[in-house]
Amino acid sequence: MEFLTLHNLFTLLMLTLLQAVLGFDNLLYVSLESKRAPADQQARVRRLGIGMAVVLRIVLLFVVLRVVSSFQEPLFSFQWRDFVEGSFNLHSLIVLAGGTFIIYTAMKEIWHMMAVQDLHEDNREPKSSGWVIASIVLMNVVFSFDSILSAMALTDVFAVMATAIVIGGVLMIWLSDRVAAFLQKNRMYEVLGLFVLFVVGIMLVTEGGHLGHLAFFGHEIHAMTKATFYFVIAVLVLTDVVQGRYQRKLSRNVGKSHGA
Repeated sequence: MEFLTLHNLFTLLMLTLLQAVLGFDNLLYVSLESKRAPADQQARVRRLGIGMAVVLRIVLLFVVLRVVSSFQEPLFSFQWRDFVEGSFNLHSLIVLAGGTFIIYTAMKEIWHMMAVQDLHEDNREPKSSGWVIASIVLMNVVFSFDSILSAMALTDVFAVMATAIVIGGVLMIWLSDRVAAFLQKNRMYEVLGLFVLFVVGIMLVTEGGHLGHLAFFGHEIHAMTKATFYFVIAVLVLTDVVQGRYQRKLSRNVGKSHGA
């Protein structure tokens, strides 16, 4: 069978690893967004949302393989004096919209976290399971473009790409409950998670702007590279670790001074 050749199996391994790396931001979004659903339905929402997203991602892969050129063809162009100009295709618009929505979601949650008086009593009405599942599925479509286009660069065998997507989805379902449980037990890391999500939104907005040849005052927007993204995330994590340890040290010193 063509699928079971050594080359295809090696490609499948590489694509699965790629899915795992590129799926980190998606997994974080799923874990945070699922908290908006009723507490007793959150695990089901994560599993169902990711499962539906995997099916939709395979459908999207099938479509992109056949009409990939249409995603790159300009839909419209504009120029407003010398201030702003752009030439957008379908791919750029989807990525821009997704990045903007993620930035909005992260900032809204950060603002709520700062404004609420009692973190143990969230007075917001929980969203319906259907609404949360729809959000997870739609955002998965945005996140899927990178992995699909990267997969197409490695192979043209649909079965290999689809299998990698399914394996990645199963891993996400398995990890989503663990990530959500970790954030629930360690509430202080929610801030870190939201700022990571904020950076993900910025990365998507810059990518969409770059794909749409968006320019301000003659300076074109350049996409944030993956290396820059992971460097920023590493700095955020390191800052959070140092801040946490320093805060505990300050608390011990304050306790000792009161004890004296």
